[in-house]
Amino acid sequence: MTLLRKKIPLGIQTFSLIREGDYYYADKTGFAVDLAKDSKYYFLSRPRRFGKSLFLDTLKELFEGNQALFEGLQAENRWDWSKKHPVIAISFGEGVLKTKGELHQRIHEILQDNEQRLGIQCSHESHAGHLSQMIRELHAKTGQRVVVLVDEYDKPILDNITDSPIAIEMREGLKNLYSVLKGMDAHLQFVFITGVSKFSKVSLFSGLNNLKDITLDERYSSVCGYTNNDVDTVFLPELHGLNREQIRDWYNGYNWLGESVYNPFDLLLLFDKRYFSNYWFETGTPTFLVEILRKRQQFTPNLNKIIASEVLLSTFDVDNIPSEALLFQAGYLTIQNRRQVIIGQWVYTLTYPNKEVESSLNAALLPALGISEAVGFPQRIALIETLQANDFAKLEQLFHSLFASIPNDWYRNNPIDEYEGYYASIFYSHFAALGLDIVLEDVTNHGRIDMTVLFNGNVYIFEFKVNKNKNSIGKNGSSNAALQQIKDRNYADKYKSRNEPIHLIGIEFSKRNRNVVGFDRESI
Repeated sequence: MTLLRKKIPLGIQTFSLIREGDYYYADKTGFAVDLAKDSKYYFLSRPRRFGKSLFLDTLKELFEGNQALFEGLQAENRWDWSKKHPVIAISFGEGVLKTKGELHQRIHEILQDNEQRLGIQCSHESHAGHLSQMIRELHAKTGQRVVVLVDEYDKPILDNITDSPIAIEMREGLKNLYSVLKGMDAHLQFVFITGVSKFSKVSLFSGLNNLKDITLDERYSSVCGYTNNDVDTVFLPELHGLNREQIRDWYNGYNWLGESVYNPFDLLLLFDKRYFSNYWFETGTPTFLVEILRKRQQFTPNLNKIIASEVLLSTFDVDNIPSEALLFQAGYLTIQNRRQVIIGQWVYTLTYPNKEVESSLNAALLPALGISEAVGFPQRIALIETLQANDFAKLEQLFHSLFASIPNDWYRNNPIDEYEGYYASIFYSHFAALGLDIVLEDVTNHGRIDMTVLFNGNVYIFEFKVNKNKNSIGKNGSSNAALQQIKDRNYADKYKSRNEPIHLIGIEFSKRNRNVVGFDRESI
């Protein structure tokens, strides 16, 4: 049984899983035909490894008229195969460009490769002149207008996003290339641009006002990615021996206002290896993202539910990178719901797409909070064992030891510990990194529980307090105000119908001691 990483332009949208000669693929060719008939200029943003490149391959084969590849697919009887359009394919997906000179060299190579493949020769030396000459000559040579497909349009910028001067140079070099498209309307049949980020039109696509952004168009929400129906039909033979509900919880949930989808890279590796792992996340460590969240003192429990406007989601530039836009566009958060508060004013709620991302991102964030992986990983394993045994004395000891492991030098060099949510962030991220069933800001008829964990047939209700001193007295005389709040507000009532043991745990942190100074619990 082999997972072949091979591009086969048959309407599939990622690697084909091939077992004993059988091909599995999800037919996306209908989307390609719809796009080609609806408009001319498109932009689509999707996270890395989401099948963007193979969808562009499908478009390329469609416009080049390779009918044999589409037999039995949706496009076969919906396309005019008598017309064959020349296709210019531009991709920055390969390699890492670190200087302006390397970018210019790569653009030159891309344009030359297209010349050789399409059988033309251009004399203009500048990139803009070269591309515009190529478009005009192809139109004249074939009598058909030209198709331009741009893949990973933003990668040279994102590869240098932590170095603003270089990132800006990359942006300007790409802007010079893409600006050609705005004056070529008479020669162009179709333009499709994909990438991870959504840079503003002003900064990168200046003048290309007719570029139609389908990133948040519900009609095309599943243009990349596998749907539940794909999993239950196309991949039905692969489900044997795997827990279907766990597949959904761990990998499904990416949403762009339409049907939710799975990351195809995750699923195909799961079906090949037959065990669950953080396949997508492990292909790229989000060091830049982690550093931004650390500097901005991100309260990690709030990552589970962020409120944003459409403008905030779509705003992205070298010198203006909102956390919400970065997390959403990179695939670490997705749209949970959208509502219109008044006409024209939309509010988006973002959340983790699935357990893989929640677990992996929180594990990656812990070192930025002062917990090294060498310390954090054994502690997380111990946490699971402690919860399985319901050993609360050990649980207190475990977290006391965890906070004590943070070096004093880290505190001196990282002012993040000064904000109120620091200690709760470490506590929450340890649970989240294990992929446990967690409810944050858990709403009851008497208030909001800080954190509820459902695990191993038990309910754990946590309330956190941060105090400068330990002398905090609850409503009925308890020395632990956090536990007393759980009891005073009857937080446990919400879960009594489950007929499972419920554990009320109040935790108090001290800024002065930099540790847990209150850990009290009651079980009911």
